[in-house]
Order: sequence, then C-alpha cells, then structure tokens
Amino acid sequence: MAIFTRSAVAVAVLVGSPVLAANAHATPGSDITAVTLGQAQIPAGLLPFVAGTDLVVREITIGPGGSTGWHHHDGPVFGFVRAGTLTHPGPECDAPVYRAGDFIFEPAGEWNVHIGHNLGHEPLILDVVYAPPTGMPLFVDEPAPSCA
Repeated sequence: MAIFTRSAVAVAVLVGSPVLAANAHATPGSDITAVTLGQAQIPAGLLPFVAGTDLVVREITIGPGGSTGWHHHDGPVFGFVRAGTLTHPGPECDAPVYRAGDFIFEPAGEWNVHIGHNLGHEPLILDVVYAPPTGMPLFVDEPAPSCA
C-alpha cells in the first residue's frame, strides 16, 4: 500500500504545482476524518486528453458505524481499502462490499450518488486519489436516493 500512496503522491507532485482543494462535507457524514497526503494540479493542455485537473491524495478513516454521507464527485475517484470493510450503496441502493486489499473506482457525475458505510467493528481506512476538474470540490453533498 505504501508503494501505491507514494506513487500517487509522486505523480501528483511531478505533474504540477500544489493547489488548494475545495472542502465539502457529506451530509450527514459521521465519525469520519480525512488527512490530505498530497495535492497537485495538471494544467489544461499539459496532456492532450486532460482539461485542467486537480489531484488530491487523502487517507480517510471511518469509525465503526460511521459513514461519508450521500454525495457525488465531479471527477473520478480511485481508492484502495487499506483496513476494514466498506459497504458502498450507490444510486440504485445496491450495496457492494469492499474489503482490505480491494481497489475502488467511482465514476464522476451527479447520477452516481453514493455513500460509504463502515458497518464493521474496526476502523475503515481508505487511501483515495480524487481527480476533479480544477477548482471543483472533492465531493458534493446529496440527499439520499428514494430507494434508501
């Protein structure tokens, strides 16, 4: 895992200068903390398929019984479950479960409303790389879908 985190931070540092990431809080998130490990910006035009993107690497810890709250992302999110178990209902309220060692991909878009739950008895630790368009928040609060 340390190699994944170091690699993500190294890529972020090599491709651009540090940026301030917008803060948002999922509603009603509970017992969750996030530590930013690195951040950078890929300027528009640097790569032919990238239009200005912020990269933010975070370690997220969700305590037993905690959650992120319902939210969506304006850019893709890549994650790795370092410890614990993540229950991850999406817009259809399907609830896939991710365990330590699993990778997660969350596509961007308002259609992909989701929540992360720690239904276990130990802290859930995630290493996450956010890639929103430059200047956009890492996530946007959303109400629970009607199926929740």
